[in-house]
Amino acid sequence: MKTWLITGCSSGLGRSLARAVLKKGYNAVVTARDVRTIMEFQEKYPEKALVVPLDVTDTHSVRQAIEQAEKYFGGIDVLVNNAGFGYRAAVEEADDGALRMFNTNFWGAVTMIKAVLPHMRGQRSGAVINVSSIAGLRTAPGSGYYAASKCALEGMSEGLLYETAPLGIKVMVVELGAFRTDFAGRSLTQSDIVIDDYNETAGKRRIGNDKSHGTQQGDPDKGAELIIEAIERDDAPFRLLLGSDAVKFADEVMKHRIEEYDKWRNFSQRSDFS
Repeated sequence: MKTWLITGCSSGLGRSLARAVLKKGYNAVVTARDVRTIMEFQEKYPEKALVVPLDVTDTHSVRQAIEQAEKYFGGIDVLVNNAGFGYRAAVEEADDGALRMFNTNFWGAVTMIKAVLPHMRGQRSGAVINVSSIAGLRTAPGSGYYAASKCALEGMSEGLLYETAPLGIKVMVVELGAFRTDFAGRSLTQSDIVIDDYNETAGKRRIGNDKSHGTQQGDPDKGAELIIEAIERDDAPFRLLLGSDAVKFADEVMKHRIEEYDKWRNFSQRSDFS
């Protein structure tokens, strides 16, 4: 796994992951929409880092980035779909921001995957890492659209897992808890539409009301190191939870789901032919 391409490296986990990959001596294609935010990688690792502008929602931009990476390093061994942003709104309050978020969080990842798979199939090896969230497990008020983008990403990833495993290509979804990145800061957007009836549900999580930013327990540098360690293992997981809060959250979600399934088990089976 000598060459990694990581999307969304201007800040947060993407930046930490690019740094960790390069520290291990691997090649890294470090990308961002504005390359001025990531030029330090080229300056510090002139032989190992290739800084490339990339907008995952623009197919021409994607094609150019892949071509540059393949020309410079000969191919891509690991793709990390990290680019994305959050969106807050009650379902009824949504505006065009929800669509833009979905185009980045889901369709952007799809575009990147389709661009790198021909090379990975040709060499019969590689890995795709899709950065998701515990929002893919259960949705909080105000996060319906963000969670939907992550549920879609995880569903697509599982199909990809079974399609590419016989070809020697790994697929891993990283379900992040709360990490101390800029995700809840400048990477979080919201609808301009406000409906007062949702003030006590989705409204409590609108920007300005949510005070969690800057207090998150997750360390993005440690998270980056664990992602590398996990994908390099022979028994790499399909779903990797990151963060003690993510583990606790997943335990609660699974416990509740099993209890609900069991409660309605006999009822559910009544739909069969007699």
